[in-house]
Order: sequence, then C-alpha cells, then structure tokens
Amino acid sequence: MVRGIAMCTIDLSCLERETTHKIKKPLEDGGGVISLLLTISGTTASETITDLTSHSENPEDIRMIHERYSLLRAFHRLRDVGHLTVKVYKAQGLAAADLGGKSDPFCVLELVNARLQTQTEYKTLTPVWNKIFTFNVKD
Repeated sequence: MVRGIAMCTIDLSCLERETTHKIKKPLEDGGGVISLLLTISGTTASETITDLTSHSENPEDIRMIHERYSLLRAFHRLRDVGHLTVKVYKAQGLAAADLGGKSDPFCVLELVNARLQTQTEYKTLTPVWNKIFTFNVKD
C-alpha cells in the first residue's frame, strides 16, 4: 500500500486578527484543495478540537476574550498573545493512495509544537470533517 501526504502552508502574519478568513488552498504537489475558515483571536483555552455541527458561539465568552486581550491589558501577560481558531470543513480532489483507487485521508494542523488532527475518513477522496481546532498563540 502506498500512502501520500498533501499539505499547504498559510502565513498567519498576513491575516487580520478577529476576522474570519475563508481560505481555499491548493495542496502541494497537486494533491487537491482544502477549504477552511480561519480566525486569529484571544482565548484562555488550551488546544482543542470541537465538532462544528454542534458548536455555538457564547456571547459571554466572546465578551471575556475581548476584555482579556484589549489594548488596556496589552502588557499584563506578554507571552499570552491569544488563540488561533481554524474550522476545517472538507477536502476535494485528493490523489488516490490505496490500490482500490481511494484514500484514507485525515487533516493535520500544526502551530509551532502544537499538533492536532481530524479523524481518518476511510476509503474516500472527498472527506468531510466539520471540526473546529483551537490553538494557543504564545508569541
């Protein structure tokens, strides 16, 4: 069995904070396309994975985040920059890696030394994950 890995890189320094960016990126080596929503924001949570279908925004949590990372508190915790939220929906056009013409794809997200991944979707070239990944940003 031959297994391949497709990946893409997103430069976070080019993205505006507290704004959700709809990103559709081709995977390296022509391995298909990944669609995701990406938001850089502040939080107190550690790295997490949440199911997108059951997720709802809590207005009180959003208020607390804005308060914690306001300009007035910028120098209270210098290494606590905020958090990065990435919503991973699906992938399309993946290359077949199994002998049967399918693949067992999963998506891996890394931020410095933090690494999270979706569940594996077996025997498909069009996986649907619908997951929300949250990373702490330290610098």
